[in-house]
Amino acid sequence: MSSALRIQHPDINEDMWVSIDAVIATNRAKPGSIITVLRECQDIVGYLPLALINHISRGMNLSHAEVFGVASFYSLFSLKPKGRHTIRVCLGTACYVKGIKEVMARIGNTFHIKEGGTSEDRRFTLEAVRCLGACGLAPVMVVGQDTHGDIKADKVIDVLNQYQ
Repeated sequence: MSSALRIQHPDINEDMWVSIDAVIATNRAKPGSIITVLRECQDIVGYLPLALINHISRGMNLSHAEVFGVASFYSLFSLKPKGRHTIRVCLGTACYVKGIKEVMARIGNTFHIKEGGTSEDRRFTLEAVRCLGACGLAPVMVVGQDTHGDIKADKVIDVLNQYQ
């Protein structure tokens, strides 16, 4: 797609646009490929800003409503910027009883993040989940693919400072 048709966006540089256009070109003729295109474009940018959704809809010759509808329906996709590291904090019963709310409060106060939000420097995104399936390690948080069990409020910041 011509660079003249691209909307300027602070989170999307020229190399990203080239990669995005390649994803669109590869999948344009494949029926039902919109989820693949959205996933690959989100992998490039980190999320799906409105400018990118508009670009994808033009490139795939689909309505904006159709592309936005898919992007907003599936939890796989994010319309807001995400941090480099996603912190998933378990709020299940075992974790709750063992003090996970204090852990979550310490994370929020230290990094200025609310549940479901991303730190201003985009270092962390904080998500609360109902169960991580690790009740024996309660209280538990997962950072990216790393599971941290028996996490305490007075130690959580030391753990998170390992993630830049």
